[in-house]
Amino acid sequence: MARMTAARAAVEILKREGVSDAFGVPGAAINPFYAALKAAGGIHHTLARHVEGASHMAEGYTRTRPGNIGVCIGTSGPAGTDMITGLYSATGDSVPILCVTGQAPTSVIHKEDFQAVDIASIAGPVTKMAVTVLEAAQVPGVFQQAFHLMRSGRPGPVLVDLPIDVQLTEIEFDPETYEPLPVYKPAATRAQIEKAIGMLNASSRPLIVAGGGVINADAAELLVEFAELTGTPVVPTLMGWGALPDDHELNAGMVGLQTSHRYGNATFLESDFVLGIGNRWANRHTGKLDVYTAGRTFVHVDIEPTQIGRIFAPDYGIASDAKAALELFVDVARELKAAGSLPDRSAWAASAQEKRSTLQRRTHFDDIPIKPQRVYEEMNKAFGPETRYVSTIGLSQIAGAQMLHVYRPRHWINCGQAGPLGWTIPAALGVAKADPEASVVALSGDYDFQFMIEELAVGAQHRIPYVHVLVNNAYLGLIRQAQLGLDINFQVNLEFENINSPELGVYGVDHVKVVEGLGCKAIRVTDPADLGTAFEQAKKLAAEFRVPVVVEAILERVTNISMSRTNDIGEVVEFEEIATEPGHAPTSIRTLKV
Repeated sequence: MARMTAARAAVEILKREGVSDAFGVPGAAINPFYAALKAAGGIHHTLARHVEGASHMAEGYTRTRPGNIGVCIGTSGPAGTDMITGLYSATGDSVPILCVTGQAPTSVIHKEDFQAVDIASIAGPVTKMAVTVLEAAQVPGVFQQAFHLMRSGRPGPVLVDLPIDVQLTEIEFDPETYEPLPVYKPAATRAQIEKAIGMLNASSRPLIVAGGGVINADAAELLVEFAELTGTPVVPTLMGWGALPDDHELNAGMVGLQTSHRYGNATFLESDFVLGIGNRWANRHTGKLDVYTAGRTFVHVDIEPTQIGRIFAPDYGIASDAKAALELFVDVARELKAAGSLPDRSAWAASAQEKRSTLQRRTHFDDIPIKPQRVYEEMNKAFGPETRYVSTIGLSQIAGAQMLHVYRPRHWINCGQAGPLGWTIPAALGVAKADPEASVVALSGDYDFQFMIEELAVGAQHRIPYVHVLVNNAYLGLIRQAQLGLDINFQVNLEFENINSPELGVYGVDHVKVVEGLGCKAIRVTDPADLGTAFEQAKKLAAEFRVPVVVEAILERVTNISMSRTNDIGEVVEFEEIATEPGHAPTSIRTLKV
């Protein structure tokens, strides 16, 4: 048997489980693990500036390609607590990431030693497993189990905490004979699928709601085939956006209180049957459940059995991996189509597309300061179907989801459940690291951008290029809009007169100077007519210098983005002018009919 430190055994397991990249920050208690990384080779490490940033880089990395598992590494104590937000985010969005932390020696963990904290207890509620390994001989088994758990059932994160003496202890371990544990995923039966299709066929106006589970399962092609076989329009959730192209004839648009389309909500409210696959009925998608469910029959397919019935009781539930279910859905639908037993849905599908061509929001404005809608219009022109968009939260993300176009799975990478400010920069770096040749475009408001702005230096140091669109109104825009119902505008103003940059007026932070100081490139735009040129220049600068390039659009201070005030998807308020002629929405998927 080969003899090596437990830390080296852990690194050898990472390699054999397919890990090629890691993100982290070294420190005294994790240095033996870093020594093993260096000695073993084969895993490229990206040095973050903040350990929370490393965890979000791991998230972006995982979500870029099927099978990826991002790894984030930190020393003991605050490094682990810093990564809790990333673990929470990964848990909420079913993203497998592995967090490895150092720990004080086993003999003094309980003695309030420097940076000793019970990180396993802290991380427990936001992971599939969190464990402090007290016996060196258990390290291989714990890491083997970690990968098994991350991949099995509903994917999610794991934290492994390694006391420094455990890392340094030599154990017997043979990497050459190591094998990953089999992955468990529940699979639907044919009888279940036949029942579900029978319920779909009995309806008049069915919809498929495609969630992030479809993308996690790498099942987008199967989803499209099933929709085409049955002629059923599809509503992607925000996490499932890209599961079928935005320009597909069966794409009915998104539904919800915020990140929704006028036509998507209108079509949903006319439906009588909904087949949810890999979705969790998130509250910003459903809104008031009595409105969302009224007059509709629901079938829910989800990989996590306890997710079925969590929000509301479906008429029929199937615990299954989305890919396993869709393979059977396609098989049964093919047989029914060959037998001439599938209803004709062409009129219903056509009505959804008719709504897409009549119920549109206006994007073309020539105002100065710039209206945000114009930014997304110009992004549609500048960035093609191959673009991987990255965003997290705020009016910038909500408006982006309403107005941008996504054509492929894993090309809208959005933090869904947790929505932590600051997520976008590190997540975009993780995406760009996972797909170095991709066109990666991040989208942030000014507050999200400022939260973890230091991570731009990671892109400069490690030559990780991407384009970051920063829409700046010097406001906490989403919170300001949420305060309208309370008739307050309190502690949401970010404006101040910067004594070092008086040309900014009240917009405060000079993002261009900060970005350049961190080793990246930046362009400021104040006229909407210059946005297209700025985006093209940004792409060229990113390619030339191999660093992040920020395009800052100076927006009007106040814009209210379309959303519901009453938690009712039938009562979304259109605060701005809607499109009434084709020139008002020149980049819409369907040309506006008037």
